[in-house]
Amino acid sequence: MDFKKELFFDGQSAWEELGAGVSRQFVGYNSQIMMVIVKFEKEAVGVRHQHFHSQITYVAEGTFEVTVDGQTKVLRKGDGFFAQPNIFHGVKCLEAGQLIDSFAPFREDFVQDK
Repeated sequence: MDFKKELFFDGQSAWEELGAGVSRQFVGYNSQIMMVIVKFEKEAVGVRHQHFHSQITYVAEGTFEVTVDGQTKVLRKGDGFFAQPNIFHGVKCLEAGQLIDSFAPFREDFVQDK
């Protein structure tokens, strides 16, 4: 299986519907790093979870209630957060928007069926 997507042109990468008001679009990845745009409708939830990847998230649009390692903050466009490996984190969308997630290494679980 080829785990890389090297080029991204807006509008040419399909949005994947995840359900409950959340969808994602892959920007690019290889075995070391991955960037994903995640779109949220108002009140949609990115459920609390953990994984072994390092994650940096940038708020591109909207307002989100973000919880990382038990600490909750409201983040708006231009803000971001870092989730260390194996730390619980999640979001609730307060105003429809988009997050840009970067993972290292890449999330193989996101692409294993592609």
